Amino acid sequence: MDHRPLTGQKALVTGANSGIGEGVARALAAAGADVVVNYVSAPDAAARVVRDLEASRVAAMALRADVGREDEVRAMFEKMLSAWGTIDILVCNAGLQRDAPLTTMTLADWDLVLRVNLTGMFLCAREAAREMIRRGIRPEVSHAAGKIICMSSVHELIPWAGHVNYAASKGGVRLFMQSLAQELAPHRIRVNSIAPGAIQTPINRAAWETPEALVSLLGLIPYGRIGLPEDVGKAAVWLASDDSDYVHGHTLFVDGGMTLYPEFARGG
Repeated sequence: MDHRPLTGQKALVTGANSGIGEGVARALAAAGADVVVNYVSAPDAAARVVRDLEASRVAAMALRADVGREDEVRAMFEKMLSAWGTIDILVCNAGLQRDAPLTTMTLADWDLVLRVNLTGMFLCAREAAREMIRRGIRPEVSHAAGKIICMSSVHELIPWAGHVNYAASKGGVRLFMQSLAQELAPHRIRVNSIAPGAIQTPINRAAWETPEALVSLLGLIPYGRIGLPEDVGKAAVWLASDDSDYVHGHTLFVDGGMTLYPEFARGG
């Protein structure tokens, strides 16, 4: 396999200044793609990621946009297309949690999670698809006219009490991705999801930070280790490359077996 299979391609990763998004941005750059680092807060962190990506001998830039705001998403894509001409790879990664029991969850917390995690994916995918359809296939860089990767979660499959807003958003991502894949296939735009399990990132620090919490978490992971952002980054590179050219409408679980219902391993 070419060590830089994404050379010449233009990528945008939402929520790329930390966590899984940062891991994906680093992996895409290492594979040769130019990368837009989207962020909504912590501009210093975004600037640090950009500097690191440029060390991979690719172009990189940070663009601020709240993915749940249509005007900001449109402005971000206009800046990217003005600077780089097109987009080949979109990774819709931006997401957040606002956890609470159903009976105390506020409408504001429900709306925020759905707006960022699901509506944000719609807005970004729509802008990217418009450009990919307009431009068509660039055979010198890819067999596909574009690749859209949705960052889902094991909770598109596993119910999660106390997190109904987050689980509902990721359940929505599943059928959003599949329906988009169905719709965009004639344009030769590939659409897939990555569904991470427990990944060591700031969003879930409480789940792995103490030895006691980590032991409890590992009970849910048959493979016996917590995931790292680079595990997801490697999967994203594969889904963005021509090595996966016949993979379409698929959710790739990167979860150490968390979706295997590990509590049934010893008879349930």
